[in-house]
Amino acid sequence: MKSEKQARKPSYHHGDLRRALLDAAEAELDEKGVEGFTLRGCAKRAGVSHAAPTHHFGDVTGLLTALAAEGFQRFLATTTAHQEKINCVDGRARMTALGLGYVEFARANPALFRLMFSSDRPDFDDDTLRAAAKSAFQQLISGVGGVAGGDPLSSKEGRRRVAAVWATVHGLSHLLLSRQMKFLGEGDEEALQEDLTAILSSMKAG
Repeated sequence: MKSEKQARKPSYHHGDLRRALLDAAEAELDEKGVEGFTLRGCAKRAGVSHAAPTHHFGDVTGLLTALAAEGFQRFLATTTAHQEKINCVDGRARMTALGLGYVEFARANPALFRLMFSSDRPDFDDDTLRAAAKSAFQQLISGVGGVAGGDPLSSKEGRRRVAAVWATVHGLSHLLLSRQMKFLGEGDEEALQEDLTAILSSMKAG
């Protein structure tokens, strides 16, 4: 599945070194995972000195934190685009669209998705990363609220609904990335999307 990052090759342009380093960092993460991720590797990909990433991000944690923050921003853009595409105010339809966007982002950006949700390497106390992650979570809360009515976090039952919806869509994404859902769609992308829509439409958000 082609992603936006595949169309954006890391390259250094004067005045845009930060962007080049983030692109290089994502390519490094895709190829080597968090375990093999190094500042030296990012600098080499970007075609800059080994000290350049340190100058802009401080250390590996700083670079991975910035990358995770951007990941959440792109994640939110993807789920929002899915909701806008259906041009519908129905709460359940919008919740399904959000779920499809969630899964799409995970499938298109597996290494970045794992960094955002399954790694302790980024600094989640960083203001930018925390704000980006909070915005994505708030969209989920609003989606559940659009089905159930009101603020789901204001009651125990509402919080359980949020947890159930999140567990469903995140678990589905993770299982797809782990290739544990090969039986869905039977290898056909159109059939898979039909299956995913049916599954996500059945989520108990209200």
